[in-house]
Amino acid sequence: MRIKYLIFFLICGVATHAQQTFTLKEAVQYGVKNHLSVKNAELDILGAELTIRQIKASGMPQINGQFQYTYNAIIPTQLIDAKNFDPNAPDGAVTKFKFGVPWAGQAGVGLNQLIFDATWLVGLKAAPVYRELAKRGVTNSKIAVAENIAKAYYSVLVADERGKILDLNIARLDSLIKEMKAMFQQGFIEKIDLDRLEVQRNNLITESQKVKNLIALSQTLLKFQMGLKLDTPIVLTDKLADTNINALALTEYQSVDYANRIEYSTLMVQRQLALLDIERTQKGAIPKLSFNGTFGAGHSNTRFNPFERWFGSSALTLGVTIPIYDSGLRRIQVQQQQISLTKLDQSALLLRESFDLQAQNASISLKNGLESLNVQQRNLELAQEVIRVTKIKYQAGTGSNIEVVNAESALKEAQTNYFAALYDVLIAKVDLDKALGKLWIE
Repeated sequence: MRIKYLIFFLICGVATHAQQTFTLKEAVQYGVKNHLSVKNAELDILGAELTIRQIKASGMPQINGQFQYTYNAIIPTQLIDAKNFDPNAPDGAVTKFKFGVPWAGQAGVGLNQLIFDATWLVGLKAAPVYRELAKRGVTNSKIAVAENIAKAYYSVLVADERGKILDLNIARLDSLIKEMKAMFQQGFIEKIDLDRLEVQRNNLITESQKVKNLIALSQTLLKFQMGLKLDTPIVLTDKLADTNINALALTEYQSVDYANRIEYSTLMVQRQLALLDIERTQKGAIPKLSFNGTFGAGHSNTRFNPFERWFGSSALTLGVTIPIYDSGLRRIQVQQQQISLTKLDQSALLLRESFDLQAQNASISLKNGLESLNVQQRNLELAQEVIRVTKIKYQAGTGSNIEVVNAESALKEAQTNYFAALYDVLIAKVDLDKALGKLWIE
């Protein structure tokens, strides 16, 4: 039995750390469903729904019951002119009376119903707008998650590709060092020539280890941005070779459709709420109509006995509240709200201008990045050709060891510059998609 339990837990442990594969699209889809920032935003939708229900419930019937039982330890005493009881009483004479009895009680049920309140109706009108504002918050969180995932995903791809190139460089140097060891043993070269290549190889191994650490760190960052457990092994199925960089060169500047930017559409929803807030304040001048009904009983007794001498009572009230004069308070409130509305309009104008600026900057960054990538691609090809020719010359005895080492260094630098330029292009494309409001679409 113990063995069965052990096998079960081992299987569960393996399943928990099962390797998962993701394309960029799948990684984004996973992130927008599982990241905690998105889940918190979705809770805001639930909170908005509860607030809407609260507004609706405030205009529904309210029923309250109440009960109290009182012992009047000292019954209040009042003085009454004695002439009320005895016309012959002298002037100024008074008679003491105690009004009340030691024991009293009150019990009842009351109903309050709002019949008409213009401000409450405006609140009902604002309910769907408030709901939409919460949904915009969720979309904003998803876009932020999608941006972070895309950048982290590309970071892993570039670092992984760079690591593979470094491994190839090391393998090529290993092959060259093997050949030179044979030449050294035959006395054709000096030991210092072999040592220079060994130093170059050691530097490459160190660089390779740094890149491997960078890959692990980038994967951890990616899993964090996805809302995935950090100890979960993942494999990225998209490859840099699948990315059509040449197609990006055909991208032309596009004007921004402001409606596609979540920041702008959110501001427009806030503007609707501001208008409704002004309407609510203005309609506060309209009379309110309500109904109140009570049914209960009162108790009075000279001795403690709460089970006798109860007398019923009931009242039905139709109430109208008519605002007459508020010392200009409502007018001041409307003016303040109109100032807030003006600020929202100016913020909208500022947003539109900033969106245009972001799109232009992202477009220029992408264009510059592509030009730099083309240059670095050419430099990489030249460096590869130089090292090929240098190796042939050295093996033929017409070149020096220094030339080989310098060619290796130049190749490494060209590769580093190429991958840096490639990463810049990919990030610029993400920034451009965000600027145009195309980064993430449900």
